[in-house]
Amino acid sequence: MIPVTSLLEKKLATLDVPLAVQLPGGARVGAADARVTVKLYDLSALAKLAAGQVGRVAEDHVEGKLDIQGAMRDVMLIAAQMMGEDPLRDDAAAAPLRWWSELARHSRSRARHHKRADAEQVQFHYDVSDEFYALWLDPRRVYSCAYFRDAGMTLAQAQEAKLDHICRKLMLREGERFLDIGAGWGGLLLWAAEHYGVTAHGITLSKNQHAHVNRLIEEKGLKGRVAMELRDYRDLPEGEPWDKIASIGMFEHVGRAQLPTYFAKIHRLLKPGGLLMNHGITAGGTRNDQLGAGMGDFIERYIFPGGELLHVSHVLKVMSEARLEPLDVENLRPHYARTLWAWSDGLESRLAEARDLTHDRIVRAYRLYLAGSAMCFERGWMSLYQMLAARPSGDVADGPMRGAQSAYPFNRSYIYR
Repeated sequence: MIPVTSLLEKKLATLDVPLAVQLPGGARVGAADARVTVKLYDLSALAKLAAGQVGRVAEDHVEGKLDIQGAMRDVMLIAAQMMGEDPLRDDAAAAPLRWWSELARHSRSRARHHKRADAEQVQFHYDVSDEFYALWLDPRRVYSCAYFRDAGMTLAQAQEAKLDHICRKLMLREGERFLDIGAGWGGLLLWAAEHYGVTAHGITLSKNQHAHVNRLIEEKGLKGRVAMELRDYRDLPEGEPWDKIASIGMFEHVGRAQLPTYFAKIHRLLKPGGLLMNHGITAGGTRNDQLGAGMGDFIERYIFPGGELLHVSHVLKVMSEARLEPLDVENLRPHYARTLWAWSDGLESRLAEARDLTHDRIVRAYRLYLAGSAMCFERGWMSLYQMLAARPSGDVADGPMRGAQSAYPFNRSYIYR
């Protein structure tokens, strides 16, 4: 039997970025001129490293079984080369009884996404510490993909460009009623009210975000025009439908089993002819609901419990079945890679403050999560889509807009004027 260290040495010799591994006894394996060093305190991590189970190695780093020394960009170049399997592979796809696999997946999804579980999962992620997020987000704390309309934009400029891009796509007009499902720290909610004159209403399951946005509403004198509630989307009243609805970075938390309920609810909340912006992370592969090589399990355990990745084709199918008509679909995958690297660089520059605000374990997890996600978006293992849709009005009137059945014009030029 070939020792694990021999297998590891062969793998290290193939890497473009030199890596060294220090064993618990002090012996070193790998490059003498290493740009990245992995220091093992527990030999159990050695086999995971040799097998390229990068998610399991990340878990051991969070649990203090090993340290990773080196720049995060180098670490991720190594991780991509070390990986022992295709991260988009779905083992169940090759199974003769694929229907059984789908049934089991659906059952797991339903069990993870009842109201109490969703609230607990959201609070696990977003209520870590507002000050921790503020260290590496832009000043508006926009925690979703930025839009680098111009290559030279800073992160803050690109986030404002994203907020405006969404408002333009939705054709927001003064006096309209606008709903933001999963409104985060209020970036879009406040931008829409201040720049487009809408009456804006947001909901969140995060107690920290709810308190933060309500403080901003008071400070900006927007009470009466902007409101933020601590509420599940399933509990929103349907008596007075909204002109426009946005859901930004939200449907990743909904889950496969609840996606029909989610879009059916939005259909009932939206006025006939009204527009929906559904913006969120999607799977890079068509059959995997999480990343392989242990990466999906790492995110589930330390970052986003209950999160599920769905391919954009599945999302559009369920959206259409809920009688929401897709109008414009834009892929912002490379924009999210750049956004995540900006977040990663921001956190790397303030590690000591981050540890003071939270805990070393949380900082370890987020360092690998942000940089690892940037790598996944760069390589197409995850993607990000903006899906503009309408609730058709049923009105087929005469005139130049005959058949439109919504506020959406016959072409997308209005977005860029």
